[in-house]
Amino acid sequence: MYQLLRPLLFSLPAESSHHLSLQALKLSHKLGLTGKPQALPGKPVTVMGLEFPNPVGLAAGLDKNGEYIDALATLGFGFVEIGTITPRPQPGNPVPRLFRLPEAQAIINRMGFNNHGLDYLLGQLEKARFQRDHRGILGINIGKNFDTPVARAADDYVAGLQRVYTHASYITLNISSPNTPGLRDLQYGEELRALLTALKQEQARLTDRQGRYVPLAVKVAPDLESHDIAGMAQVLLETGIDGLIATNTTLDKTAVAHLSHGQEQGGLSGQPLTTRATAIIRAFHAELGNAIPIIGVGGILNAQDARDKLDAGASLVQLYSGLVYQGPGLVRACVQALR
Repeated sequence: MYQLLRPLLFSLPAESSHHLSLQALKLSHKLGLTGKPQALPGKPVTVMGLEFPNPVGLAAGLDKNGEYIDALATLGFGFVEIGTITPRPQPGNPVPRLFRLPEAQAIINRMGFNNHGLDYLLGQLEKARFQRDHRGILGINIGKNFDTPVARAADDYVAGLQRVYTHASYITLNISSPNTPGLRDLQYGEELRALLTALKQEQARLTDRQGRYVPLAVKVAPDLESHDIAGMAQVLLETGIDGLIATNTTLDKTAVAHLSHGQEQGGLSGQPLTTRATAIIRAFHAELGNAIPIIGVGGILNAQDARDKLDAGASLVQLYSGLVYQGPGLVRACVQALR
């Protein structure tokens, strides 16, 4: 069905198509046409102390505000990650800011953490039944507002952690988006250590107060050198972070520079990222071993891409751009291949 609808969706501007697809899925769910919000049967795996019914999840970015959790869960994901959410609402970058590159099965985005803020998200979480009725695993991806100085970024991440802690199965710290100025500086050295130390301290306080431990994962960029990876891995181990998500989008557009929209500003995802993301997973796994689990994301367009991520050292995978090009059937294909 999706392959029949794709030409129509691709005839619309990318961001309009994005919203239309989600609204149609939500309506179908409300009408009872999509089944229950539950995972496809697959190989269960325990990661970060959580038991995932299958290892295929939805990456952050598709549902920034938690408006489509139940509808998206009907596609069979083993877990769903929403966000990135910032403490205060912000509009993101001017449109157009999302571009398809069909010849390369790729996407460039410069969305800029457009979202309605934490208050709105919490309202949506109260409505969602995915966790409450179906025991679904929900990740919440948090970031800083664009106008919060990098030197005070920890304030925004701590605020996000405090507000979503009760609702999240795990929480992701997005410090690798290329579309918020200065954000990627938080991935390195003392900036990374200071941020993670503050967040681990707050996690401990929240755990004592609520009697529930919520794991913290860090999402990293693919544009890292080997010495960056070694240094980051050491900090992750020292601070006791619970998980690593590799990777975010890349700034390297060499592979698509000759295509229409190939030189747009923003992060590139999809097939051109496949090999690089897998290499980053392999490099981090070599540094971390089994001490910190890795969630692999980046350029998964078919079941073999998902298998390659696990073979490189990931314990779970996430999909996003592949859904745009392959449709919801990609979820089932990956779940079946990873049994």
